[in-house]
Amino acid sequence: MYSNEIIEGYRNIFSTASIADACDLVLGRSMFLPFDIKNRVNDKKIVGPAVTIQEEATYEKVPPQHALDAIDESEAGSVIVISGDLALENVAVWGGLMTAGAVANKHEGAVLNGGMRDIAEIRRDYDFPVYAKTVSPATTLGRFKTVSSNKPVMIGDVLVRAGDLIIGDVDGVVCVPQEYVEQILVESQSIDARELEQARLIIQNGSLREGLAKYGRI
Repeated sequence: MYSNEIIEGYRNIFSTASIADACDLVLGRSMFLPFDIKNRVNDKKIVGPAVTIQEEATYEKVPPQHALDAIDESEAGSVIVISGDLALENVAVWGGLMTAGAVANKHEGAVLNGGMRDIAEIRRDYDFPVYAKTVSPATTLGRFKTVSSNKPVMIGDVLVRAGDLIIGDVDGVVCVPQEYVEQILVESQSIDARELEQARLIIQNGSLREGLAKYGRI
């Protein structure tokens, strides 16, 4: 749903920090996900539209059908985003077999407001980026079930909707609302350029204060 120019533009932004700052400026609200959602597999950056899955507690032993269907049916380049209540951090909502499906369907990555497992397998066989809140050996069977797909989900204080652009790197994960994707990209590129100039001035003049005075960023 996004052009290659948009995707590559975000991929070339130096850090999600610039994108988070751009969201603050343009939207007037935070769009970064909780700090403990981080890449547990590698240092790969991800950029792609969200496919959202909601989980809820259950005693039923049922497979995560909405997630399984989404992995097979979503467009290549998607980011599978799974959320639910706080207890989701105690179980693994993602593992080796789901990773195999995601790789087979050429997805960009996964972002989980919960746990993952099979990290050694995923590193060995796929090197697929999975941004997870926790790591847990526990299955969701008999504990959680998927109840919807491509409906808005909450992760921390951020509402993530299907199609919103997800960007993740070693600094964290940011969700850019789809209607602001172009505007946020332009502002992020401007922030990147100004910070590069500011850093050069600081090194050249040997003064942090001078850099701050001229560019006004910290």
